[in-house]
Amino acid sequence: MANRKPLSVANDDANRPERTETDRAEAERAVRTLIQWAGDDPDREGLLDTPARVVRAFEEYFQGYAADPQEILQRTFEEVEGYDEMVLLKDIRFESHCEHHMAPIIGKAHVAYLPKSRVVGISKLARVVELYAQRLQIQEKMTAQVANAINDVLQPDGVAVVIEASHQCMTCRGVHKPGVTMLTSKMLGAFRDNDRTRREFLSMVSSPSSTASELL
Repeated sequence: MANRKPLSVANDDANRPERTETDRAEAERAVRTLIQWAGDDPDREGLLDTPARVVRAFEEYFQGYAADPQEILQRTFEEVEGYDEMVLLKDIRFESHCEHHMAPIIGKAHVAYLPKSRVVGISKLARVVELYAQRLQIQEKMTAQVANAINDVLQPDGVAVVIEASHQCMTCRGVHKPGVTMLTSKMLGAFRDNDRTRREFLSMVSSPSSTASELL
């Protein structure tokens, strides 16, 4: 794998260092240790390539550390003919990992903003969700990170983010409670200060399919 450049990521405590082939070898040795700790033999045929596979999987799971939300959101469009109503992207599916047990978090995000003078391509909103999901996370922090990044870069009249997700650290271990969904929200600007705007957003999010007639 090519070395990754030092990161510049909003709302992070510190930049992550570059990864080297030495780091990769150490990571693979760590996986071997965990296999042994679990009670198996890392040298048996079925597990020989597992350390390398796990490291490659981690590179995919956590590639969000190598991306900058400001770079993703910085290309905007000002020719919007005065459009200033809500822009909402619903049901953005994501997979993340709990920072406490490194177990999967699987869910969907709903992201909205009220443009002031410019809009961003809708795929960029989904990309910001994906970026923060591809890090070790807790859902509350991820919700705030997505909202703050959009607010900081676009500087709209308001931002709203709702995330609903299932946490495997709760369903597959510990209390073993499958079917439980966690919901978190972050409201900024008009979505926090204006009850009508907030209710409109929550109504659109909860609607199975927001058709044009429902929005009138």
